Amino acid sequence: MQVDVLNSKGKKTGRTVELPEEIFGQEPNSHVVYLAVKQYLAAQRQGTHKVKTRAEVQGASRKLHRQKGTGGSRKGNIRNPLYKGGGTIFGPKPHSYDIKVNRKVKDLARISALSSKAKANAIVVVEDLNMETPKTKNFMDVMSSLKVADKKAMFIMPEYNDNVQLSIRNVPSMLGVLLSDINTYDIVNSEVLILTESAAKIFAADEKAEA
Repeated sequence: MQVDVLNSKGKKTGRTVELPEEIFGQEPNSHVVYLAVKQYLAAQRQGTHKVKTRAEVQGASRKLHRQKGTGGSRKGNIRNPLYKGGGTIFGPKPHSYDIKVNRKVKDLARISALSSKAKANAIVVVEDLNMETPKTKNFMDVMSSLKVADKKAMFIMPEYNDNVQLSIRNVPSMLGVLLSDINTYDIVNSEVLILTESAAKIFAADEKAEA
């Protein structure tokens, strides 16, 4: 899959990058994408929710009145869940929400998500940005030239760039990530993927190395 490399003005540089079909040209598998997204969202939950049972709330343990002869219903102690201030029945307890997904399934999900973006022509390759100072306005000018400023986008870099990262973080619709950190959820959650030229070339280099 040949993709044109654009410059910071949104014009073609005359260079192209070959994105491997093994990653960007596969038939998407929606079910494995669902599993990967489900695992990611579940892992975001802290699972620290907790309520007190009748054994943990404060209150005397004496029986409120005798069992028979009062004309009223039977009652235990004041910590009864039916009373205000009593314990909670079947309330939440701290636990993990982690879901196990096999590594091969996660890899297939990521490939499926990338292939979906490629089929939708939602991948842009831009030449490496050399920002001397962190400036959100300058970064967004580049995004405007690429016609992605009004879209939810993921900007993918091969390695950490302090000036670029600081310029991105103030933009709610823009997510800056390293190539090694991309995951299925972020890919699916983005309308368009923006790869720097160096990041795009790594895909091709990795594919040749495996071959």
